[in-house]
Amino acid sequence: MTDRTLSVVRAGALTSVQDEGRHGHAHLGVPRSGALDLPASRLANRLVGNAIGAAVLETTLNGCAVRPRCAVTVAVTGAPCAVTLDGRPMAWGAPVRVPPGAVVEVGAATRGVRSYLAFAGGIAVEPVLGSRSTDLLSGLGPPPLRDGAVLPLGSPAAAYPHLDAAPAPGVPRELVLRVRPGPRADWFTADATAVLAAGRYRVSSASNRIGLRTEGPALRRAVEGELPSEGMVLGAVQVPPDGRPVVFLADHPTTGGYPVIGVVPEPDLAAAAQAAPGTPLRFAPVGRP
Repeated sequence: MTDRTLSVVRAGALTSVQDEGRHGHAHLGVPRSGALDLPASRLANRLVGNAIGAAVLETTLNGCAVRPRCAVTVAVTGAPCAVTLDGRPMAWGAPVRVPPGAVVEVGAATRGVRSYLAFAGGIAVEPVLGSRSTDLLSGLGPPPLRDGAVLPLGSPAAAYPHLDAAPAPGVPRELVLRVRPGPRADWFTADATAVLAAGRYRVSSASNRIGLRTEGPALRRAVEGELPSEGMVLGAVQVPPDGRPVVFLADHPTTGGYPVIGVVPEPDLAAAAQAAPGTPLRFAPVGRP
């Protein structure tokens, strides 16, 4: 087994190929997609000597197991988890040389939600609109992994020397998201921003790569009726009819018909990607309407 591929032994709850995403196609109705925790995926790539935009595997909650058919350097970052190589403990957050045919297993996240598994050379599936990312909303890119699937690996890039180790931020026990006033803040009652700021929210189990859904106090609208569908951005805080805010993540739709009360800055979204269901959540309004 010397070909530059890997086979999927255990796909896990949801494991997908992700890179930096599809930029510049929103006007065509194509979402951005890409790794939800970009700092974690970039760190994994740096550890194995890839450019930061190389495609990696993003796992969800219970990890995955793969068998490279060639010798390859591997690193796991993101949500802390146990990692094994043919059943023996393997380093997390550091590059490890894996021999051909050995099984790398990423275990269940001990904290957080998503782990990132990078291989020297990257996952070399065919790009679609400039990205190798799986998009759950539009269906673009490779499908989520299934047991027995085979994925190609690229050739290692000598121009990017790998790191031996690097510090990684911890997973917060409480998620705090800054939120700037959105384009439809005036569709809500005068006290809605105060409710948003003071409300005790939790991350809902209905959250996914499209949006982080919340449980907590409802935001009341001052303007009723339908809103014509309009453009949506990454981090938009949309409020559906039940009044509970939804923070749009990488696979969000490019348009939407519910009012957006605010927008979470992109640097805050990596922490949102690691917020497990039940995690306490606070919104911190910044700026003026």
